[in-house]
Amino acid sequence: MFVPRKLRPFIVCILCGAAAPALAQGAASGSTPGVRTGYDAAFFAAFAPSNALQIVERVPGFKLEKGDTEVRGFGRAAGNVVVNGQRPSTKSETLDVVLARIPASRVARVEVGPGDLFGSEFTGKPQVVNLILTDAGGLAGTATASVFREYTGALLPAADLSVLLRRGASTFSASAGIDNDQTGEEGSDRLTSLPDSRLIEFRRKVNETRDPNGFVSASWAHDAGANRTAHLNGRFAIDRFRLTQDNDVFPVAGPVRDDRLTQRYRRSDYELGGDVTRPFAGGGLKLVGLATRRDRLNREVSLNRLDPQTVLGGRAQTLDDRRDEAVARLVWNRQNLSGWNVEAGAEGAFNRLDSRVDLFDIDAAGSRTRVDLPVDRAEVKEYRGEAFVNAGRSLAPTLRADFGLTYEASELTVSGDAQAERSLRFLKPKATFDWQPAGGWHVQLAVARTVAQLLFEDFVSAAELTTERVNGGNPDLVPQRAWEILATAERPVFGDGLVKLELGYNFVGLVQDRVPTPEGFDAPGNLGDGRSFIARATTDTPLGRLGIKGGRLKLYASLVDTSVEDPYTLRDRRFSGNSLFFSSAEFRQDLGRWAWGFTLEAGTRSTFYRRNELDSSRSRIPYASVFVEYRPDARTTLTFGLDNAADSPGYRERTFFRPDRRTPDPFEFEFRERNRHVVPYLTLKRNFGG
Repeated sequence: MFVPRKLRPFIVCILCGAAAPALAQGAASGSTPGVRTGYDAAFFAAFAPSNALQIVERVPGFKLEKGDTEVRGFGRAAGNVVVNGQRPSTKSETLDVVLARIPASRVARVEVGPGDLFGSEFTGKPQVVNLILTDAGGLAGTATASVFREYTGALLPAADLSVLLRRGASTFSASAGIDNDQTGEEGSDRLTSLPDSRLIEFRRKVNETRDPNGFVSASWAHDAGANRTAHLNGRFAIDRFRLTQDNDVFPVAGPVRDDRLTQRYRRSDYELGGDVTRPFAGGGLKLVGLATRRDRLNREVSLNRLDPQTVLGGRAQTLDDRRDEAVARLVWNRQNLSGWNVEAGAEGAFNRLDSRVDLFDIDAAGSRTRVDLPVDRAEVKEYRGEAFVNAGRSLAPTLRADFGLTYEASELTVSGDAQAERSLRFLKPKATFDWQPAGGWHVQLAVARTVAQLLFEDFVSAAELTTERVNGGNPDLVPQRAWEILATAERPVFGDGLVKLELGYNFVGLVQDRVPTPEGFDAPGNLGDGRSFIARATTDTPLGRLGIKGGRLKLYASLVDTSVEDPYTLRDRRFSGNSLFFSSAEFRQDLGRWAWGFTLEAGTRSTFYRRNELDSSRSRIPYASVFVEYRPDARTTLTFGLDNAADSPGYRERTFFRPDRRTPDPFEFEFRERNRHVVPYLTLKRNFGG
């Protein structure tokens, strides 16, 4: 039988996955007594949560990973929460959205354990939360209404409604909502020459931003017992981003200008997915199917004007693309197979991006002349398959080991302005050791070989009108790969508090970063070998013993030090976009019907190392938010809060080199300041049903 070459990796991986139970007999799944930590619903009652998200956010020492909706495939998009032991079958919704639809009254208890206990997607994650729902029947739901006030006085409303109905073994849920994620901001730019710091140009900018987005979703779940479940879900979402920037420009030499930037982005997302699990060979066989589609049409115009009627020139750009994905995943798992918990399976996926970018120069008469960018029209296709097998068991009453092996293969083609075709093959082993010594300690060591995923959008060139530069496309980009080592240790403190320490080291090959292009731009590309060192600490502490009744303080600090050789200076530097240090503090005090709290966040600058500039972002003072809650009854919560309570601006610094960064001394420096100011908001949440 003839099989097209592009489909062969997919077929091979599916066949390997089907054979894996017989060959290697599976993967790490299931539970080990004493490894999971449980919290009954009563533990969270003091916080008066209205939905499952607010319960998860209060789990001691836990930091929610929402999952990545943009990553290709189903396995890689996992976060760190499961429901009744199973991962939600949706991919286009992040975990916070999924959890916010589950009424708090339907959560019976919460279990926390290492990721290896919940399937191959979670292997190596120090903590995964398992929400155990009640079997209560009837209708339950949550309604939320909010209003935000931006610094101009404009009011931005938001609302959502979710309902859940259980009948026998079936649960039906539906939700809809509309949001306004963006508020306006104001600020200024200063462009100076170097080394004399002489002012070249000053700009006063006001950004009026609106980002109304809405969604509707529905799902059905059927639970007839162990390994007899089914789920079906669908979602449609729209996003209509609008930005209008007024830009008063004051050059030292030349006339004062009244520049204008407008951006109008339209996006629609569709998803249909589901899964079914049935008993097979002493375990469970689960089939997951998923199809997604994204349509985007982005239009932006930047004009240099003496006044609204006198245009000197400018640029316009249109981006029109469509991205499609279809995924099938088959997983078999079985507990206690000769003492091992096993899991094996395969995933196949087809992904396609069809993208067109049109960039135009605009003259004083308003005429447009198209600018030909390298790779501004491209169609990217990928056929990808992977087969995996995992096995885990207890080696001693306090020690568990999990091992895994994944084989990934893909065929990728690029057509349009560039022609590229390549085959990728990767073998990815992993191992995790979970130890619970005396004294309440829980220690985990994870070692894994990982392969990053390419962004198809990186293959396509496009301009940034806000920064007056071009991002080149690179159809020859290949994924970076790494050996990752992570050690985690945690211990209860002050009763139900927790302290957690993490240390990691990654050996990274073919670091994905910024590289020069033959056309004189820079683009996503691969550098040489690099490394990263990771140190994180979390404390989540009840403060009752310190005399603060109902108080709780959560502190988090992260140090991520990276290094790779720069292609221009030939000296070591950090990865682009990496912030060396980040920290946060969250305090909350619950006092009966009232509660209040605050959050502080601070971090060091992050820098993108481009061909002819260093582009850095930072904030000089911590970003703060505060809130006060009032609960008139068990079903109603009224919250008043201040976002950006410290009126903290953001800063961006751009240092320019000519012709590129091989020249050691820069010739220009641009300093940008933006501030959305304090954003007050009022939120009303109401639960209904049982």
